[in-house]
Amino acid sequence: MSIDTAGDAASLRRIAVAPMMEWTDRHCRYFLRGFSPRVLLYTEMITAAAIVRGDTDRLLQFSQAERPLALQLGGSEPSLLAAAARSGAERGFDEINLNCGCPSDRVHSGAFGACLMRTPERVAECVAAMRAAVRLPVTVKMRIGVVMAERGVSSADDGPGGRSAAMARFDERDWQQLREFTQVVARAGCAHFIVHARKAVLGGLSPRENREVPPLRYDVVQRLRQEFPSLWIGVNGGLRTVEQSEDALRWCGGVMLGREAYHRPAVLAELHRRVFDDGWQLPEAGDLLERMAAYAEREVAAGERPAAITRHMLGLYTGQPGARRFRQDLSEGARSLGTGAPAADGIRRIILHCGK
Repeated sequence: MSIDTAGDAASLRRIAVAPMMEWTDRHCRYFLRGFSPRVLLYTEMITAAAIVRGDTDRLLQFSQAERPLALQLGGSEPSLLAAAARSGAERGFDEINLNCGCPSDRVHSGAFGACLMRTPERVAECVAAMRAAVRLPVTVKMRIGVVMAERGVSSADDGPGGRSAAMARFDERDWQQLREFTQVVARAGCAHFIVHARKAVLGGLSPRENREVPPLRYDVVQRLRQEFPSLWIGVNGGLRTVEQSEDALRWCGGVMLGREAYHRPAVLAELHRRVFDDGWQLPEAGDLLERMAAYAEREVAAGERPAAITRHMLGLYTGQPGARRFRQDLSEGARSLGTGAPAADGIRRIILHCGK
């Protein structure tokens, strides 16, 4: 399959790697960039309050080699989000994304993430404030709906019902809520929505269960795209193969992969070749390791822990002979090192040796 994206600004989002807490940090993103020069990468979600009131430089640190790169923000206070977005724009991010899809209890208790889908007017205020603060695209990552586990009903339903039924159901009331959310936020200036094709359960399910238990409803995202043809709408959730992604790209603006891209990053190179068809070829594994060895040497010399970098590299040989031995040797080798100059010399040797 070849999708001609030359000269199309939307091609930036044809393939993306999802923001993943504790996974898509700057070391992970540097590693993943080796598998495609065009895939859009995302930071972990960073709260607006942390950026405004904390160590901004550390939180927003990244290498230019990671671009194109989107900054995902968490929050529900328009003024804080505007200030955080401005800080991101000043540092060179390519996009600002608002998290309206994370269902974890920690995020829910902070009044942001998926629970924001219940307050579209508030999200619209946040989007408007960020758009007024920056000239970058301001996008929203969301779910198709939310289920309040403590009440066992969908946020679109005030009547009784079990949680399982609420997760499985997507009736006209659910649709109207999703439609209203999208319409209200779009009126505030958001033209790009990334939709995880599952409902989010607020309370009662772990983050992992929220990625697996609620049923996938690609048909709902497809209907949303048809309802709002002037909006860019991409899909996330359950995409693991090139074939699945290509099928989705026939009806949506872009695909976002999560843990599959982390555990099997070669899928990004496969998608790049099939979607962009620009002649780019994945470097040999040895070249990827040489790139990471040089990067790790610099970072460890500056004080970083070796394992903070190598833990993201374990999927390099997934599905190939010797993959288990590579993971074991790299993990054990990184743990055996300290920090500073001696560790910097050691991490380079270990990375290159593990690839032989």
